[in-house]
Amino acid sequence: MAGVSKCLKYSMFVFNFLFWVCGCIILGISIWLRVSKDAQKELGDNMLPAIDLMIAVGAIIMVLGFFGCCGAIKESKCLLLLFFIGLFLILALQVTAGILGAVYKSKIEDEVNKTLNNLLPLSGQSNNFIASLDAIQQESKCCGIVDGYSDWSGSIPKSCICTASTESHPCVTYQGKLYYKQSCATAISDLMKKNLIIIIGVAFGLALIELVGLGFSMTLYCQIKKK
Repeated sequence: MAGVSKCLKYSMFVFNFLFWVCGCIILGISIWLRVSKDAQKELGDNMLPAIDLMIAVGAIIMVLGFFGCCGAIKESKCLLLLFFIGLFLILALQVTAGILGAVYKSKIEDEVNKTLNNLLPLSGQSNNFIASLDAIQQESKCCGIVDGYSDWSGSIPKSCICTASTESHPCVTYQGKLYYKQSCATAISDLMKKNLIIIIGVAFGLALIELVGLGFSMTLYCQIKKK
């Protein structure tokens, strides 16, 4: 009977060890952000669901990496099969999310706009949220999140003040002062569109890595089965 390829075996181990290390890093940073009072103060309560999601992602990657490493070294069909199924489900979820995102794009945008409108007026939000948005306004040269300066209901922060109107950052006059016309939601959306190629490249890169992992695990599984 054919033996197991040592090159494939140790390649699978190295691949999954790096996979496991990435999971450890993601999980460690996410847990630190979740328990650190300074980090929570800086990020605000609105980021907690995203941090919880990153904790889950890091834990899943760690578990899958562990299954892959042990499955390769111990030549365990069970662990390799668990790794394959887990990685396949992640890839399937990514593809499904991409398809649903394309199909329900307009509905998603409507829900996002509804969520943003529920935050108005911005002056009634928590101090952490206002501080975070204030920093975004200063960095992106925008004001408000939906309709510009009117989102602040009269309590317009200094970060909305426009020094000079340009084509990329137009200004509007209100009560004798110049404010950025563009809302921050629009500015962030435009930035994401400009970096869409990078986002697509990262998505394809992740999918390629996952396909390599699926190929490694299934090939090794078949070799062990024939052994």
